Amino acid sequence: MHLSSRLAISSDAVLLGALNHQLIQDEGHRNPMTIPELQERMRCWLELEYKAVIFENETEVVAYALFREEPELIYLRQLFVQRHCRRRRIGQQALHILRKEYWPPQKRLTVEVLTANSAAIAFYRKEGFSDYCLTLEIPVT
Repeated sequence: MHLSSRLAISSDAVLLGALNHQLIQDEGHRNPMTIPELQERMRCWLELEYKAVIFENETEVVAYALFREEPELIYLRQLFVQRHCRRRRIGQQALHILRKEYWPPQKRLTVEVLTANSAAIAFYRKEGFSDYCLTLEIPVT
């Protein structure tokens, strides 16, 4: 499958917020934000500190990545592939495009993954990421 990519603009926040809601559900995150809240947060992020890349096949948006470039690293905050498009190497292709076309090769890449999200952990390890940090917490009861 051939993917095209483009940088998101502020008006893409509606689409990205809806996709972010699916990501939150799929990864088991406890973020309670509604789709409109996520859309507004995405709009602010795009205007202030983050960039997003939207990936499309011939007919639809299939994935997106949200990241922030810092002086010494790229922080990948979100990489999401639409549910019906998974298991087709789209995530792998998206990372390849990001590394080739959007990210400077001399910068370290970081991503945070929830420990219960074993599929994402396996994906990132397969793509060359290695464990660096584990955050522990005592949840509020």
